[in-house]
Amino acid sequence: MRYVYKNPENCPVTRIMSVLGGRWKFIILYTLRNTPKRFGQINHFIPSISNKVLTEQLRELEEDGIIERRVLTDRIPVNVEYSLSEKGKGLIPIISLMESWGERI
Repeated sequence: MRYVYKNPENCPVTRIMSVLGGRWKFIILYTLRNTPKRFGQINHFIPSISNKVLTEQLRELEEDGIIERRVLTDRIPVNVEYSLSEKGKGLIPIISLMESWGERI
């Protein structure tokens, strides 16, 4: 059966892409899939992203509830760590499928 969405906002893929679309978000999530990372660690994994863009993408993912930002005050200097939220962990199977598919092409 073919579905026609008169309002693109009702399309589930459109909703997902409004949250996760763009060049960097899935790559950021890929870096966080197993363990929390600090800003510098994420930046090291994605050297072609600017600090400004990485900061913007992390903020958007946090605002959408996909990642969590934790300030580590027990260290000097104070560090910030990013990890997948429970909502974000739901993307791990999708990220794993993308990884597997990417290895085959």
